[in-house]
Amino acid sequence: MDVIGIAGWSGAGKTTLLTRVIPRLIARGLRVSTIKHAHHAFDIDQPGKDSHTHRTAGATEVLVSSAHRFALMHELRGNREWTLDALLEKLSPVDLVLVEGFKTQAHPKLEVYRQAVGKPLLHPEDENIVAIASDGPVNARVPVVSLDDTEAVADILVEKAAPLDVVVARVRSA
Repeated sequence: MDVIGIAGWSGAGKTTLLTRVIPRLIARGLRVSTIKHAHHAFDIDQPGKDSHTHRTAGATEVLVSSAHRFALMHELRGNREWTLDALLEKLSPVDLVLVEGFKTQAHPKLEVYRQAVGKPLLHPEDENIVAIASDGPVNARVPVVSLDDTEAVADILVEKAAPLDVVVARVRSA
């Protein structure tokens, strides 16, 4: 299992890029999973549903299953947020894990950069940035591809991803 991140400032187009590149990676025969970091409280459960009732009653974990999918909700109940390495170890094996967010973690990352966002590049300050996808020219020490070139982005993600054990070791030692 290989891992690579997609990092960038809010509004740069990380999710949009992922929704375009995931089908390209799958067309290449890769099994792909994603981890998305949220900076805010979120809820995938709905009031009135049994799973929500179980959770609000105090259950630490609620697993909902059907013939099509399952979801495991884990309440931290005041405990610290899980680290990227712990989350990666929860995933079932696939060929490639794409991590959106976790921009301060020590895993290889493709930076998504749009000058119109008005924020500086992450690249000069983050040695874990292995490439940049941008909507314009960028002066960088790493490869730069166009945000519109989905195949080139897919190539970089596959080429620059690191094995899970390497990523876990880097994240834990950082």
